[in-house]
Amino acid sequence: MRRTDVGMHDRADGRERGSAVVDFVLVGVLVVALLLAVLQVAVYVHLRNVIVASAQQGARYAANADVPVEAGAGRTLEIVGRATSAQTAAGLACESVQEVDGTGLTLVVVRCVGEVPSLFAPLGDLLPLSATGRAVEEAP
Repeated sequence: MRRTDVGMHDRADGRERGSAVVDFVLVGVLVVALLLAVLQVAVYVHLRNVIVASAQQGARYAANADVPVEAGAGRTLEIVGRATSAQTAAGLACESVQEVDGTGLTLVVVRCVGEVPSLFAPLGDLLPLSATGRAVEEAP
């Protein structure tokens, strides 16, 4: 092997030196972004399930014969606050109304609208969320 061949081989390796760090950073950023996206979906699904269940519970509470219909929204926000946080409950707007369905039954309907907080704070609240709970009102 001649001396010039060895030197040429060394220079080619020298250009590749440090590329593993760049590859690691690029792949690491993608993996972290993917992880945050999966966590955001998990948070969204969890909060949606909690709010839907709370709206249903609020509607069942307001459907009782001795409870005013307007109490359903307050009960829903109370349950959401206990299940998640007061901040999440404060970010929801809930209303409780009476409706009559197609069969003539009187229903108590609790509707909640809000946004899911983002895991990446600078993006703010991006994902809208709405939930509805219904219950048949008891006769007095």
